[in-house]
Amino acid sequence: MTDHHAASVLITSLLPFQCLEAPFMQQALIGLLLLAPMAAAMGVQVVTFRMAFFADAISHSAFAGVALGLIFSINPHWSMLIFGLLVGLIIMMVQRHTTLSSDTVIGVFFSGVIAFGLAVVSRDRNAARDLQRFLYGDILTIGDDTIAALLILFAVIMLFQAWGYNRMLYIGFNPLLAQVHKVRVAVYQYLFAALLSLVVIFAVWAVGVLLVTALLIVPAATARNMARSAGSMFWWSLAVSLSSAVAGLIISAQEWANTATGATVILVASGWFCLSLMINCRRSGCLS
Repeated sequence: MTDHHAASVLITSLLPFQCLEAPFMQQALIGLLLLAPMAAAMGVQVVTFRMAFFADAISHSAFAGVALGLIFSINPHWSMLIFGLLVGLIIMMVQRHTTLSSDTVIGVFFSGVIAFGLAVVSRDRNAARDLQRFLYGDILTIGDDTIAALLILFAVIMLFQAWGYNRMLYIGFNPLLAQVHKVRVAVYQYLFAALLSLVVIFAVWAVGVLLVTALLIVPAATARNMARSAGSMFWWSLAVSLSSAVAGLIISAQEWANTATGATVILVASGWFCLSLMINCRRSGCLS
């Protein structure tokens, strides 16, 4: 209770908006403040490695995982988490051990998990109705257990980025050259796939299956327009994602807006992207 009270006082003092006085809004804000920077950090590498389709495959595997949980009376959060992580690791394994292109491998799994999810849901019409909240997401229902899990994942991902950011860029540039220079390519690729899968699964709870990829891609794409180096791209992405998360939550709670939180967060981030395009165009002289 003391921790909750301290967090409540801090939030209302830093962001004195009436909508943030409600405990569930404060919980949602804390969840977004943990999730947004994780998505931004991983999104930089998703954009650099052209892995947006990978994130799509994982998000749709979450759909199949939820369906399995509902059918077999397992907590959908756990079934989604385990199934999504498993699919992410299998995709990376197949990519590494076949001559097929990344897009082909991901496309096969993408189609397979969607078909599997639809097949499972078709067996139980009640499950189809329950899946709506995972399709669109609802950060406003986030609980203490999820926030605790996000805190742990946040710490792990930031440690991974601090230790492996440059190595991941090296691998993205040339995996064979990175291996020659004693970078453990396989270890970093599997770690990245696992952590990205976990971020995508948690993001499904916040913004839904339809908008997960946008949460990863839009801040990173905006950062690429604004940044002048790989390091500054990371910090720009964090700034865009955090500002979009806070602004999106507050705007969605206003009477004149009354919109879904996840969709509003992405709309704000898209606004940042449009602004970055204009700034980038001005720098390059395409507006002159």
